[in-house]
Amino acid sequence: MTDTTRGSQTPGPRPAEGEPPDWEKRFRAPRIGLPGWAEEAPSRALFVSNVTGTFELYAWDRDTGEQRQVTDRPQGTTDGALTPDGAWIWWFADTDGDEFGVWMRQPFHGPGPRDGKPADEPAVPGLAPGYPAGLALGRDGTAVVGRSTDEDGTTVHVWRPGADAPVEIYRHRQSANVGDISFDGALIALEHTEHGDAMHAAVRVVRPDGSLVAELDDTRGGSEELGLSVVGFAPVAGDSRLLLCHQRRGRWEPMLWDPLTGEETELSVALPGEVGAEWYPDGGALLLEHSHQARSELYRYDLATARLERLDTPTGTVSGATPRPDGSVEYLWSSAAQPPQVRTTARGGGVVLEPPGPKAPPSQPVTDVWVDGPGGPVHALVQRPADAGDGPLPTVFDIHGGPTWHDSDAFAARPAAWLDHGFAVVRVNYRGSTGYGRAWTDALKHRVGLIELEDIAAVRQWAVDSGLADPRRLVLAGGSWGGYLTLLGLGTQPDDWAVGLAAVPVADYVAAYEDEMDSLRALDRTLFGGSPEEVPERWTASSPLTYVDQVRAPVHISAGENDPRCPIRQIDNYVRRLAERGAVHEVYRYDAGHGSLVVAERIRQMRLEIDFALRHLPR
Repeated sequence: MTDTTRGSQTPGPRPAEGEPPDWEKRFRAPRIGLPGWAEEAPSRALFVSNVTGTFELYAWDRDTGEQRQVTDRPQGTTDGALTPDGAWIWWFADTDGDEFGVWMRQPFHGPGPRDGKPADEPAVPGLAPGYPAGLALGRDGTAVVGRSTDEDGTTVHVWRPGADAPVEIYRHRQSANVGDISFDGALIALEHTEHGDAMHAAVRVVRPDGSLVAELDDTRGGSEELGLSVVGFAPVAGDSRLLLCHQRRGRWEPMLWDPLTGEETELSVALPGEVGAEWYPDGGALLLEHSHQARSELYRYDLATARLERLDTPTGTVSGATPRPDGSVEYLWSSAAQPPQVRTTARGGGVVLEPPGPKAPPSQPVTDVWVDGPGGPVHALVQRPADAGDGPLPTVFDIHGGPTWHDSDAFAARPAAWLDHGFAVVRVNYRGSTGYGRAWTDALKHRVGLIELEDIAAVRQWAVDSGLADPRRLVLAGGSWGGYLTLLGLGTQPDDWAVGLAAVPVADYVAAYEDEMDSLRALDRTLFGGSPEEVPERWTASSPLTYVDQVRAPVHISAGENDPRCPIRQIDNYVRRLAERGAVHEVYRYDAGHGSLVVAERIRQMRLEIDFALRHLPR
């Protein structure tokens, strides 16, 4: 592979001798996720932390204060759940980040991996490995497990304690997901896409033997298909209502549906953004998470009176929230400037749980920018390095993945690292992003990638015209879908970018389709309106490999050897073409999947990207 050096930037602030720089401290700082609690044993909780240098699961007995590491694997573990009685911890075991595996379990009080031999055992004996497709744990020990494979599509299985093997109750080639199991265990909610649109699910409720109870499908009967999402059954005995979110008014909002009576209740919530919901433990109210223009806030909605009460949370982003039996709410909060904290609304607010060790250094706040784009106003979040002056500045366009995701006013170590090295950072919520209504999210169909890049180009032009960005020192960067847009942008907009940094990208879209997990194939067929055989011209127009000969900027690519989402073969195809024409590029391969849960590995990748940009941007 070819590499040339064209000068360097001034490096970031120098730390004291022997001390890591602030940007590394943000990666290394111990952090914890929002603790989930057992429905019938609320003092037993489960959370994720990186305190050992790898993200793993931890059990927390809130009565005694004892915390115990549950998992200890080379590539980390983040998928876990507590049984309603708090007796067991379930966790998903894959191989080196390939996302293909089985559910394991161990008793809540261990022993754990650092106490000698772990007490782990297969949670569902006789169930073959697969990609996870939802999990619901019943109060009587029943488990409903979804899995998908290339051979079987999606299958759903019911397992009861003491059974020799699980019973299959659902099978379909299209993607599906387990939603929830009712309080009494008599009803199971599934999301499915049997109609062929993987972006908009219907909901089916069945009995544990698989027999149909009711179906709710918003994808039929209209010119535009709408989606439904399962939140959960009412958490009290004798109540068969199912909490869903719907898109009937062009955005996500909560509704109640009783599958036994057919009664539907759309809740009147006069909020301008998209609204998610969660049951309070007594079933009498809902916790609403309102997301609007890259920030979020919490509300309590009383079901009897329809009274909406805003809860006191700081300005920024709530990344998860859970109501407690005492009526308080615990939530994970951060802003672009302030690191994440697990906070509570009880006792006037405050921090619930803090990890040991040093805190992450703060970063810079974001500024909101709205730019006229070809599909409507585009929202971007802009951060300037401290004491950088007015510009023009070297600028990183850090493009989010998904594509159905969005950047928000939340703390992130990656953009903060660029700020520390003197770069401005721009993050664009292009068409396809969530949080701006269904039409904005669905707009990218058929001209996949090209539509998003039109919005990014509009914001890029604003950044240059406003004096923020130096047009000679613009970096296009991103991971996953953001990595895909980076490679596609380098080929279709070759004059706009000086350097490209693509992490775990789609590079050769047809080869990616052939090798990726089956559920992603279904999503791609929805995005493109067909398979590569059915609409080849669309796949060709949206594949970075089509434009690889037009790439002029130096490009750095990082890829996971075991990635089931953006598989390694299609990246090798792209890199081979770069090498054949002597293009300036570097490739870093690591032994994990779609990203890494190991802190040292994340720092290594960040350092490689910063070094590559500093070497290849003009002074």
